[in-house]
Amino acid sequence: MIWFDLVTPKSVMFFRPFIAKIKERGHNVLVTAREGDGYKEVVDLLTLYRIDFINRGFFGGANLGDKLKASIHRQLALMEYIEKRNITKLVCLCSVDANRVAFGLGVPIVNFYDIPLSDHKANFKKALPQARLTLPLSTKAFRPYMVPQTIFERFSMEADQIHSYQFLDVVAWLHDFKPDRSFYDDFLKSHGLDAKKKTIVVREEEFKASYVHKKYPVLYDGLKIIHETMDVNIIVIPRYEHEPLKELFPYAAVLEEKMVIQHLLAFADLFIGGGGTLNSEACFFGTPTISTRSFVSHYDKLLIDAQLMEKIDTVEELIETTSRIMSKRNAPKELFDTMNFDLDSIVDEILKD
Repeated sequence: MIWFDLVTPKSVMFFRPFIAKIKERGHNVLVTAREGDGYKEVVDLLTLYRIDFINRGFFGGANLGDKLKASIHRQLALMEYIEKRNITKLVCLCSVDANRVAFGLGVPIVNFYDIPLSDHKANFKKALPQARLTLPLSTKAFRPYMVPQTIFERFSMEADQIHSYQFLDVVAWLHDFKPDRSFYDDFLKSHGLDAKKKTIVVREEEFKASYVHKKYPVLYDGLKIIHETMDVNIIVIPRYEHEPLKELFPYAAVLEEKMVIQHLLAFADLFIGGGGTLNSEACFFGTPTISTRSFVSHYDKLLIDAQLMEKIDTVEELIETTSRIMSKRNAPKELFDTMNFDLDSIVDEILKD
């Protein structure tokens, strides 16, 4: 049985085609997940896409002590569940808890990771905690082509354990996705938004993650000014609880239900994001994109160099860039047409001993 531990929204989207392909080849699959107070996005996505899963453990929140306690409890819960099953391999996006359990039980580990550092160069002082705690335990690891091989080797891995793939992660689930304009129009109408106005879609930074040092005010302060000075629709996609965002942004449409948000990203006039995955998705569709993230990863740098995304660091830069690039569609094909999502060959390598 192949075990997938999916603990982030991105991992659900990324592994959907892999899970389907592995099942198609006749292998049994086990999917585990977690949730917590104010953090249901993963299980909501699994439910939305009808992926069977087992919930084990919970999300620890923003406090480091709470994170550690939650991790210890989850490892025990996973261990007690996994050791009773015939698990032949773990596949995940560097899930710390699953890696520790699989390693302890002698289960081979296949890790995928596109962000080993919060840096687009090779400063190992900026190595992410998840990478430090998982990549050295890998039997095999997969990296996207824009992350140098030498970085993975510095995580105590041999060259023949490391495999590269020729695409940005979002291509795994967007290569055959067809945006629906009627979905977008219906959303605007159902949320009382004016279809004649330009629309900005927003996603905050993953400020409760262990690799983000603090909650930066640029996005929150900047949105208030944008609302006051520009006659636009603003849609906010929550990362955690939606209620605080509704209070913080009473002038915005804050999503409460899980939906296929890619339709919104594809037709928006601007996307402002503090993370990585939705930024990359917006770029894939050619939507003007602003990154308010507190660092630049290797794939961020790829998108910036391709002029598909702009990075800002101040409220003033956010306002100026919003005014300058709103509705100016980009041409993403020059970059994305060079990529090759070869699902079968990757699955071959996953299943190979």
